[in-house]
Amino acid sequence: MPIYAIDDREPTIHPEAFVHPEAVVIGDVVIGARSSIWPCAVLRGDLGRIVVGEETSVQDGAVVHATAQLDTVIGNRVVVGHLAHLEGCRVDDASLVGTGSVVLHRAVVGTGATVAAGAVVTNDVVVPPGALAVGVPATLKPERSRQELIVAAAGIYVDNAARFRRGLRRVD
Repeated sequence: MPIYAIDDREPTIHPEAFVHPEAVVIGDVVIGARSSIWPCAVLRGDLGRIVVGEETSVQDGAVVHATAQLDTVIGNRVVVGHLAHLEGCRVDDASLVGTGSVVLHRAVVGTGATVAAGAVVTNDVVVPPGALAVGVPATLKPERSRQELIVAAAGIYVDNAARFRRGLRRVD
């Protein structure tokens, strides 16, 4: 799998994490226990630090970057959907960042919140705990997220990552 250091920045990947062979991890990236990084996801910590907590999934084609001034921090039991883009933001525990959504500089996605598919959370926006962010730019709908469903989805990805660790094999 393409895991790279850049200058003095080197990834730290927990031995129980799963990083798909087609994912790319570069630089100052920390990946926690039982987390999963899926095909074509790119985590590029060349300028700043990226932290992925425990039991978090970063799904296919997602892009996670940090700036020289702004780290990107993703909590525990977070689901980052396919083709999502996170940069210089914080996503708290048990939250969901939906397919094709964007979360930008200094934005915060609170515990148990959901960023809907295709939504754009612009610079400095705070999505409160338990809220739903929808649209471009995102508008906030308080108390519309379902944290218990997010935690269940995170668990499915923990189980699937364990399956991939055991059974994934290249056939060509």
